[in-house]
Amino acid sequence: MKIKFLFLIIPALIYADNLKSILDFATVNNKIVNSNALTEKAKIKELESSKSDYYPTVDVGGFYQRLDDASPFAPGTTYSGYAKVGVDLYDGGRKSNTIKQNKAILDSSKYNSLAYKKSLQLQIVQDFYNIKSAKSALDALKDSNIQISAELDRVKKFYEAGTVTEDDVERLNAAYSNNIYRISSVKYQIKSLKKILGIKVGKKIETLDDSSIKIPKNLQKELSDDILALQANSSSLTYSANNISSAYYPQIKVEDTYSIYGYQDKPSMGGQEIKQLDNQNKLMLTLNIRLFDMGVISKQKESLLLQKEALQKQIEQYQDEQDVNVALALLKIDMTKAQIESAKSALKSSTIAYGTVSKKYAAGIVDYVTYLDSLSVKTNAKAQYEKALNDLQIAYASYYYYTNKNIKDFIK
Repeated sequence: MKIKFLFLIIPALIYADNLKSILDFATVNNKIVNSNALTEKAKIKELESSKSDYYPTVDVGGFYQRLDDASPFAPGTTYSGYAKVGVDLYDGGRKSNTIKQNKAILDSSKYNSLAYKKSLQLQIVQDFYNIKSAKSALDALKDSNIQISAELDRVKKFYEAGTVTEDDVERLNAAYSNNIYRISSVKYQIKSLKKILGIKVGKKIETLDDSSIKIPKNLQKELSDDILALQANSSSLTYSANNISSAYYPQIKVEDTYSIYGYQDKPSMGGQEIKQLDNQNKLMLTLNIRLFDMGVISKQKESLLLQKEALQKQIEQYQDEQDVNVALALLKIDMTKAQIESAKSALKSSTIAYGTVSKKYAAGIVDYVTYLDSLSVKTNAKAQYEKALNDLQIAYASYYYYTNKNIKDFIK
């Protein structure tokens, strides 16, 4: 029998997931997390590309040209190859602002990724402890069902002996069936929560091990990653606006092109070939200044600065919301602690009351209605107490989340 019990318990021990291991797995395997990581890589490439824009450009090329009606002084067929090196000497700050803009966009992407990870952690914690609460409710209902089933068997024997009525049996049977219905509903709830949690984590969830979250102490609130992402976006708009303004500054570029030429059907005069270029080196310095564009550039800049102002309003709103959420999280912790004490007292009283009523019921002093009411109160009190304990863990996690801490770092 002991060996059989071990075979039943070992799989549960092997596949049980604690909260920290679930969070670790989710931060690597969640599909949105992976998507955000790829987006970050794309932004890194954009930043590297803008930095490379400072280097000289090198182009090579060539052409082949054939004239059906060649002039006496030009070859009928010409072919050429060239190499060109170009360098921007001055661009009004366009390149430097582009780099700063892409750096800010990358920072925004990183903060968005962090914000999602922390939000995901909170969701997982909520699902984890909601499953725990549902499991506690299921255990309480099962315990209640065992007692109702035993009482139903006892009353059936009395009915066969003719000492109780059929009505007594049927009422107990109805209570038993109702309990079975409630057990079935809670089982479905647990399975649904596990499926939802499994999608977030990235794997199938079977058995959950016990886990707890440290009590928050002396924490300083940090700006949320959502706010930091908006601030980075705001900075990127500033650099983009500066980038647009660079069009009004001189654009100076130097290019050096070296070409070689080849010919067929070379022209000649008096029996002597007319000499053609064999190679050529061309150095070109260009200067471009935008003098007038009907305000196109200035209006584009104004548009970006208005977008930045709109973002600033969002940032202020999010900061106010974060302050409120931190205060509410602390209040929730205090209220949940009070609920735990109340639920603990209710469980203790209902357990004592049930013990007394059970004895009276067995002695025939009280009827089955009083007995079932007492059992129901005890069952609900037990489930409520366990739920309050789990709600406190969720409250702790919420406080860590709203102070912008990594919940995973505070799991025992």
